[in-house]
Amino acid sequence: MQRWQAWFKDLEKMGHLANIGQPLEMKGGAVVTNGKGSFSDGPYAETKDVVGGYSMITAKDLQEAIALTKGHPIFEMGGMIEIRPIMKL
Repeated sequence: MQRWQAWFKDLEKMGHLANIGQPLEMKGGAVVTNGKGSFSDGPYAETKDVVGGYSMITAKDLQEAIALTKGHPIFEMGGMIEIRPIMKL
């Protein structure tokens, strides 16, 4: 848990951790599959996938959002991160 908390604290210090509750867009985004920043277009949820939680971050674009996933502990457990834009209301 310490590694998870440290990762989130780093995001917060850099000003990327958001606390907003807007709906997500249904198109656009990416799925990051490892700590090196490898990604594919997405999101494309599979029925076998389980969402363990979510975080809202702020990033200037998709590439910055992908870069912010580097160092996330989920990759050490074979997990992945889905990035989705927030719907403009």
